[in-house]
Amino acid sequence: MSIETLTAMMVLLPGCVFLVLSAAWLLGWNGNEKVLGRVTMITYSLLTAGVFVLAWKLSMQGFPTLAVSFGHWFEVGHYGFPVTMMIDRLSLPMAGLTIVLVGIVGSFSVRYLHRDPGYFRFFLLLHLYGFGSLLLFTAASLDLLVAGWELVGITSVLLIGFFQMRKEPVSNALRVFGTYRVADVFMLTAVFLAHHWFGTGLWAELFPGNWPNHGHKIHGPGASVVCLLLILAACGKSSQGPFSGWLPRAMEGPTPSSAVFYGAISVHAGAYLLLRIQPLIAESWLASGFLVFVGVTTAFLATLIHRTCADAKTSLAYASMTQLGIIFTEVGFG
Repeated sequence: MSIETLTAMMVLLPGCVFLVLSAAWLLGWNGNEKVLGRVTMITYSLLTAGVFVLAWKLSMQGFPTLAVSFGHWFEVGHYGFPVTMMIDRLSLPMAGLTIVLVGIVGSFSVRYLHRDPGYFRFFLLLHLYGFGSLLLFTAASLDLLVAGWELVGITSVLLIGFFQMRKEPVSNALRVFGTYRVADVFMLTAVFLAHHWFGTGLWAELFPGNWPNHGHKIHGPGASVVCLLLILAACGKSSQGPFSGWLPRAMEGPTPSSAVFYGAISVHAGAYLLLRIQPLIAESWLASGFLVFVGVTTAFLATLIHRTCADAKTSLAYASMTQLGIIFTEVGFG
């Protein structure tokens, strides 16, 4: 199997499973627990094997940066929306981690959510979340990253409000949704300005240092503005700085989703974005200083609150915020 086929399978399989299960639900199938459990385990077993094979094949070639293009989603005038996946030393470990952790949580949830009325809904959202995360981590452009970013956000919100018969989970889910929306304004503005000022949203053209035969690179005040906007978007996704209040509220969801979303993968999407734009951060003392300030202050405040929390899940939420603050600080220092 070629590297391109493996990459396509790795990203698209959870999305295809979600679509098939959704179509079955619309046709009246209520979801048999054994069938859902087996489908989930088979899906993520195949994905785990696929990502190991992909890593082995790339290692045999010296681990090059690989772009897999699926053409354009649509074209308007001189602009086309490219659907291109990128596999490199940053995206592949994140994709592999996502696959392994979602598979483990899915296997655990088969028993944890046994006979829960929302069993089918949980696994539908889990597969959609897996697809969104893989799309986010392998996107070769800011445009496509936004698509995965939004899928991760909406599935997170729906799982925070999973126990919709109670008021608090729904209220907290709406609070998180509002926080995400505010942070996403910074993301969308950054994408718009990147296209307006630099004519591209592709990582290959924004940061050609890792891509041979590309000479374009962004400079000047515009680069700092785009960088600061993306840092604010990352703060929203990773519960840092002014957006730090939503993570403890997210613990209203089922324990498996809290573990995989707010303790492992979802909150680290912001850190991934910062690593991806690190060349921009390194060139702007303003962006670097702001990132270090946000990381240090959030880590300091979160660790103080963590030491006084009365319940384990809230304490873990603040511990995660502390760790993410340290990660943000490290990225700011380069």
